[in-house]
Amino acid sequence: MAVRSPSRAAIGSVPTCARSRPAQPTRHRQIERKGAVKWEKVSGYHFWGKGKSLLLQHLHSWPDCDHTERNSYLLRYKIQQEQSNKAWNQPTKIPGKFRKSFKATEAVSYRAKELSNGTTSKPTTYTFNRSDVSLKRKLSQQRKMRNLLLKKLFEPIINLPVDHLLNRSLATDGVQERRKQFLANFCKKYYTSKHRTSLIRLVSRVYVEDKHRLLYCEVPKAGCSNWKRVLMVLNGLASNPHNISHNFVHYGKHLRRLDSYSLQETYEFLSTFTKVLFVRDPMERLVSAFRDKFEHPNVYYHPVFGKAILKKYRTNASAEALSTGAGVTFSEFVHYLLDPQKPVGMDIHWEPISKLCSPCLINYDFIGKFENLENDANSFLKLIGAPLELQFPSFKDRHSTDERTTAAVVKQYLLQVSPLERQQIYNFYYLDYLMFNYSKPHF
Repeated sequence: MAVRSPSRAAIGSVPTCARSRPAQPTRHRQIERKGAVKWEKVSGYHFWGKGKSLLLQHLHSWPDCDHTERNSYLLRYKIQQEQSNKAWNQPTKIPGKFRKSFKATEAVSYRAKELSNGTTSKPTTYTFNRSDVSLKRKLSQQRKMRNLLLKKLFEPIINLPVDHLLNRSLATDGVQERRKQFLANFCKKYYTSKHRTSLIRLVSRVYVEDKHRLLYCEVPKAGCSNWKRVLMVLNGLASNPHNISHNFVHYGKHLRRLDSYSLQETYEFLSTFTKVLFVRDPMERLVSAFRDKFEHPNVYYHPVFGKAILKKYRTNASAEALSTGAGVTFSEFVHYLLDPQKPVGMDIHWEPISKLCSPCLINYDFIGKFENLENDANSFLKLIGAPLELQFPSFKDRHSTDERTTAAVVKQYLLQVSPLERQQIYNFYYLDYLMFNYSKPHF
């Protein structure tokens, strides 16, 4: 049965000195008549009802009371609180719909915190109890530790002199030094962040190859499939990159990402491993992603992105198009990309590199460019001591008969949208253009 709040009679008589002053307002009595009991049932904290209101009415008179009488009064009130708490926390047979609702809310809230902090290991249900206090304290300590690691690891990239940032053990050539110098100058001049980036998001695209102590940040549509093949060969998972299929590369889960390691290991790897990043002209990368995902049959991008795009941006879309999601035009795709209220979220294939790989927070030792992919990649493999027979693959494993996305192809697609939209696309990738010294396209 429901636990009622302690009545005035149950608490005991009010101290004599407290009775010497008249009861303050009738507000508490009115609340009691109009629904205090119902409120107590919903909240679950029964001792915040009638007894608490009575106690608050007489607190102002206690300094004049005898200490013995005052302590006796508090003791009786404490006993009532403990009895109420005990009845509440017991696995009662008939908790009632309000108590069930309250406990369910607590469990969902706790589960959400587990998921958001990455502390859950399996989707089991959780029963709310008093041990949560110590558990939440531990989680708070973990978050503090994570923030300290982020501060210790990433602050130097913004605050240290540029010359110090370029003083790395990897012996790169003049081209690499100029690229890193340009990026370091940009970050020193323009990068400001009041809010720390989530550690999980910061390293979620970084792959680990521990045999050669290598970290590679994946940038889709910038040679990432072949780079994963190379990582597999370096790690001993394959003998030749040409024999690894596309599905094995992307869906086999043979490579570990940095977010699968502990905080201490993440800090150690970011501090000591060689970090490499390959970038591409933003417009070329965007058009390449559109051609790959929307101009060929795709069991994921058509139903997930295609349907939402057609539904919002195509007037009088046919029932067949809305059911399949096929046939999205580049103009419709651009409308989706530039819409601040997208019908479906962003995707890594057209997410800006500045967000994917955080180049102003992670100090990359080597920055390669897709426009010179084979030469840059093979130079890097030589620098890290990769086997001499390992060469970066140049084949195109998907849609191999299609023309590669060159500057001329990009121009054909951008002419399908208005000059204003072309400018807005440039603004969307503005940081990528500045960070990696790409020229603004002119049409």
